[in-house]
Amino acid sequence: MPRLLSDSKITKGLGTLKGWKHEGKFITKTYEFKTFMEGVDFVRKVAAVAEKEEHHPDIGIRYTTVTLSIQTHSEGGVTEWDLELASAVERALART
Repeated sequence: MPRLLSDSKITKGLGTLKGWKHEGKFITKTYEFKTFMEGVDFVRKVAAVAEKEEHHPDIGIRYTTVTLSIQTHSEGGVTEWDLELASAVERALART
């Protein structure tokens, strides 16, 4: 099992992840889309990455806004797994 990261390690890990923030016990990012269906398509891409990584974010959809919140639930906070999932999501989106 991964261990919880210190605030400084989380901040350092987020340094290469544009738009991601450390909020409480999660790392989060909000994405804006022109249409609702573009947001839904984005969620499908995130779901594919999450299944492959076997690590799943909390996903909030509010019309054209999608927010991802990631933590290792079993650990109650942010671990390396969470930074890796955020990186995998960003890599997958860069390819599309």
